Amino acid sequence: MLSISEDAAPAVAVVAAIHTGDVAGLRQLLDANPALAQARIVDRRGVARSLLHVVSDWPGHFPNGSQIVAALVAAGADVDAAVLHAPSAETALHWAASSDDVGVLDALLDGGADIEAAGAVFTGGSPMSDAVVFAQWRAARRLLERGAMTTIWQAAALGLLDSVRRQISMQPPPAPEQITNAFWHACRGGQRVVAEYLFQQGANPNWIGHDKQTPLDVARESGVSELVHWLEGHGARSAAAV
Repeated sequence: MLSISEDAAPAVAVVAAIHTGDVAGLRQLLDANPALAQARIVDRRGVARSLLHVVSDWPGHFPNGSQIVAALVAAGADVDAAVLHAPSAETALHWAASSDDVGVLDALLDGGADIEAAGAVFTGGSPMSDAVVFAQWRAARRLLERGAMTTIWQAAALGLLDSVRRQISMQPPPAPEQITNAFWHACRGGQRVVAEYLFQQGANPNWIGHDKQTPLDVARESGVSELVHWLEGHGARSAAAV
């Protein structure tokens, strides 16, 4: 596997072609150096990204992103390569989900990317995990359309009541803290119906969860006033008041 420092001329040229959407220029670089398709660009921290990570990296939405992905895949890029020497072994699909870049996400899946690949930040899970953790709802729903599975908290965030009910009814059932965590995510996703159901299952409305926020805090951020009013009517408080 070819590793190239981010400051080296070949890395600068290929990253520029990717970020500017220069499909023809990228193909010329790949034709001149076939090993480049599977190369790693190594930054000053030692983190080694594939070229597919370069096109899916935050903030994403680079010009001609789906065409860039197709060109890289056609040249032999590994769609399931994980970033190396980083805190999490995310694939390019994880990064596309984190960037809410649906075009690149689709192109990666069309190129054969594993929709259930492990490695998400914080959870070690699939790209769906990254999409929901970072509230990238377009990417999350696209992954769902493309067949992604969901955990109870991911289903709650997306308002998938039937899925949440099924997972609650499993034996053994989810632990109380899992139900509360799912409730928190339902509130973050603005999903009142799911939140009400999970409240009935014993969820704690005043849990100080991720980012030190309560369900009421994240519901307010979601902008769904009906959910906020319902939570306030059931004793939910902000973290500052808990």
